[in-house]
Amino acid sequence: MGRIAGADDLHISPFREDGFTYGTPTWIWSVAVDGSLYVRGYNGQASRWYQAAVRQKAGRITAAGMTREVAFEPVDGPINDRVDDAYRAKYARSPYLGPMIGARARAATIRITPRGAAA
Repeated sequence: MGRIAGADDLHISPFREDGFTYGTPTWIWSVAVDGSLYVRGYNGQASRWYQAAVRQKAGRITAAGMTREVAFEPVDGPINDRVDDAYRAKYARSPYLGPMIGARARAATIRITPRGAAA
């Protein structure tokens, strides 16, 4: 997922309620920490894509000209500090950085893994 992590065009599509149909692709920021890919909901846990990702636990992402079937795993704890650092490094010049490392977005952190590789 190295090329995907370095890209700035990640679109996430968790499955819809039927577990087969992909949701509408949503552009979001992504960062890598220790070889894992992480995303956050700008609107926190109220983000529709976040709610679908937590509920369905799978879907797909598109970035860097690639489409991958993936699993979604909500995370919390100390990893969030490292995800914050990765956001600071990748998006330092964005006016949206503050909210993305704030409590609301931190509460909606998801680790993305290739389908079948989730912990």
